[in-house]
Amino acid sequence: MINRMAARNLMRRKRRTLITALSIALGIFLSVTFTAMGDYSYTNMINTSAKMGFGHVTIEPAGYNASPTLSKRIGAAGEIRDLLLAQPGVEKAIVRISGQAMFASASKSAGGVFIGIDPAMETPDANVFLSSVTEGAVFDGTSGRGALVGSRLAEKLNLKIGKKFIYTTTSAEGDIVSEMARVSGVFKTGVDEVDGATVLLPIDSARQTLGYAPDEATIVSVFINDYRDANIARDAAAAVLAGRRVESMTWSQTQAELAGHVEVDRAFNYFYQFLVGIMIAAGILNTMMMGVLERQREFGVMLAIGMRPSRLFMMVLVESIWLGLIGLALGVIVTAPWYVYMHQVGLDLSRYWQEGTDVSGVLIDPVLKFRLYRESVMWILAGVFSLAVAAGLYPAWKAGRVVPVESLKTI
Repeated sequence: MINRMAARNLMRRKRRTLITALSIALGIFLSVTFTAMGDYSYTNMINTSAKMGFGHVTIEPAGYNASPTLSKRIGAAGEIRDLLLAQPGVEKAIVRISGQAMFASASKSAGGVFIGIDPAMETPDANVFLSSVTEGAVFDGTSGRGALVGSRLAEKLNLKIGKKFIYTTTSAEGDIVSEMARVSGVFKTGVDEVDGATVLLPIDSARQTLGYAPDEATIVSVFINDYRDANIARDAAAAVLAGRRVESMTWSQTQAELAGHVEVDRAFNYFYQFLVGIMIAAGILNTMMMGVLERQREFGVMLAIGMRPSRLFMMVLVESIWLGLIGLALGVIVTAPWYVYMHQVGLDLSRYWQEGTDVSGVLIDPVLKFRLYRESVMWILAGVFSLAVAAGLYPAWKAGRVVPVESLKTI
């Protein structure tokens, strides 16, 4: 009975009902746009950052993150890798050596970082440098003198494919050591500070230069299915590696600057959505209050013939619920095509994008796309519907407090 009365009341003012429902639909459209942009950009930046060396979870020597030196190293790195690969949700675990060095050619020298890798373990989907090779190729094997050099660093040192250079660093004992390498390939990620300071070396050659044992390394990079499960993966890794002198850290700890940027951007995103929510609530409140004020006499008659105030309260509240459901349906209809297009195609903004634009050393994708996680969809729909119901509470309460005698005097 109440449902039928509420539906009829909404249909009395079809234009007003439609405009309010469309405002709810617009709110869903804007919320999906803001949230989907954030979900896509955060996921893309975090995954790209993970591919630049540390992974979503990093196993490293105790105290290495606070003070990274090559004297701190992990023993039995291969065994640790095997233990981590057995954990649920872990896609890859890769042993690496990372440190600082000076690189010198016949003409110039420059400071930077080197990463010792095993090409057989590495894949382009877990190593952004391998997927960014523009000249030559990745060296073969874990020994030898091959090196993959960043494009900007190659320009600084005037290096070409096949050219030699010297890298100087500190050994495990703190001594200064030098070794020669030969350029086998050049990569270009698009981030100048990365391309101008990074060199990839064969991991066993790096071990020999540094005085490491055959199975020692500085980090084990762990890649998981979903970066949002990084804390779970870290805790699982810490449990399975208990007793070893290692630390398990998430991407937000090893890449603190990027994590700070994501948190700030997410806070602004929530603030914009809060403003959208106020807009939706104000529209519904205005519609419901107009309806209540127009029907003062009608409510008085209903109360005079025996309807309880609680029933009147429920009737007006159900109107706001119906309004919310209609708005949700329209919102899905309006937003779905937009989301599908942006998810599959996106907007190419490269013409407005400065080459090499990055955030905390992570290149920003110039193609704007959407991505929504399931919980994001549920939060948007539940949040908008809750706002619709909450906005109807005061008008419903106002309707239930109508005084029959006074309302019958009005025209």
